[in-house]
Amino acid sequence: MPATRIDRVAKAFASGADAVIVDLEDAVALEDKADAREALQQYYNSADYQPIWLRINKAGSKEFFKDIVLCQKMSNLAGLLLAKAEQVADIESVYQLTNLAVIALIESAMGLYQIDSMAKAVGLAAFSYGFLDLCNDLRVQVSTPAADIVANQIRYQLILTSKVHQLSPPIDTVYSDCNDEVGLSARVNLWSQMGMSGMLCIHPKQVAVVQQALQPTDEALLFAQRVIEEYERSGQAVFKIDGEMVDAPVIERSRQLLVK
Repeated sequence: MPATRIDRVAKAFASGADAVIVDLEDAVALEDKADAREALQQYYNSADYQPIWLRINKAGSKEFFKDIVLCQKMSNLAGLLLAKAEQVADIESVYQLTNLAVIALIESAMGLYQIDSMAKAVGLAAFSYGFLDLCNDLRVQVSTPAADIVANQIRYQLILTSKVHQLSPPIDTVYSDCNDEVGLSARVNLWSQMGMSGMLCIHPKQVAVVQQALQPTDEALLFAQRVIEEYERSGQAVFKIDGEMVDAPVIERSRQLLVK
């Protein structure tokens, strides 16, 4: 939600989203940023406040330092999204100045190139990325098969780096067509199968579609239940169910599926 539309935050929470992000960066015009900070401060001090994540401007910019001053007055934020993260110092300075967890948004070629070093930053919770900004920087034509290839490469790099450095799995980028439920559902299936932890939504009505797409099928749940029951009954490390070989990775995956 843009910080200029604080009135929409309650609707965002009512959507059932796991978290609500208020934006002080791209969704707020430069001439409106001061008013947006004031509105955000008023909301924070109100009885209606619920802990939000706040997207702040790029480290080192004039607006960034104004954002940090505001954040220092709001210790009960859920955390911060740092726009256009490109180096370890960007993340660590935010954490040191606010003591708030940071999600680093990768939005440039330099940021993508530096993810392995940034993954070591104190205060970093997870990565996400802005695909349109990355496409512009990399000169990738959006909405093409080539863009899909690049997007999956970015996902793979973030997933691997996050795992190696024991971060939370990365969060997928937005799906910009708010009316394309079929496409959104397919996108959710893609990133969840790859091992990402969630995605950014740009409209409350997308939340239900995402949550529905993440639900395992009845068939998958039944198979997982049978795997665990047979494993606990027999104590065997390797066995078959309906002709399908089951071993340690399948058993572990079945456990994960049943606890979601």
